[in-house]
Amino acid sequence: MKLPDLHTIQIMAVVNITNDSFYAGCRTIDSTLIEQRIVEAVNEGATILDIGGYSSRPGAVDIPLDEEWARVDMGVGIARRVAPDTPISIDTFRSQIVFRAVEKYGEVIVNDITAGEADDQMIECVARLGLPYIIMHMRGTPQTMQRMTEYDDVVEQTVNYLTNRASYIESRGVRRDNIILDPGFGFAKSVEQNYRLLAELSKLSQTGYAVLAGLSRKSMIYKVLNSTPEQSLAGTIALNWEALRQGATILRVHDVKEAVQIATIYDKGFKHL
Repeated sequence: MKLPDLHTIQIMAVVNITNDSFYAGCRTIDSTLIEQRIVEAVNEGATILDIGGYSSRPGAVDIPLDEEWARVDMGVGIARRVAPDTPISIDTFRSQIVFRAVEKYGEVIVNDITAGEADDQMIECVARLGLPYIIMHMRGTPQTMQRMTEYDDVVEQTVNYLTNRASYIESRGVRRDNIILDPGFGFAKSVEQNYRLLAELSKLSQTGYAVLAGLSRKSMIYKVLNSTPEQSLAGTIALNWEALRQGATILRVHDVKEAVQIATIYDKGFKHL
């Protein structure tokens, strides 16, 4: 498995091995559904599989480490069997999950919604193993974050947090080109703050780090449309296009085919304008 160039456009397919993710269409808790999801995503052009066993939706229930590992182990094992050449990202904030995954399956990308703040061993783990590391802006926990949306300037504070955190992580031994920044759309942010952050996402991409945008079917779309996650594909496509225009290189999505199509059009027709 060769890891991709994270400074070029990548389509990261969400593989949620949970029973309570906010989008019911992407809950894959048994092995048959997991395999179907992975095969479909890879066939549609996913360049990274983001496998998570811990739901981070607002108000999600905390689960023990061993339960999370059992889910991740099943998902990564299936992915390695049916899509051995597709890079894997593990959506976790627990270093023990990362150590176990690398020991059993080899190199992975780490997608940490807490930027290493929930587990004081995570940064050392990522540095020691030489892994790409996605750090996200969030306040509180999935259980408390939506009560923590007061900002003087959401863009400035998000950018400052991520760049300061990235500098600290570099100082702990993680290579700069292995650090990816995620502004955390929907995490401790109101609908209005999410759109402000998207409108000025270029401020994050101008830092020189790769930027991930996770906008797919989120409440900032369906609340504006007075609809549901299931009815939010068109809005997702529109926001993913804007994220690319603002300099994001990684789109984390539920709908791979559509993301691949807009990324192809953007890359061929608009990227160099």
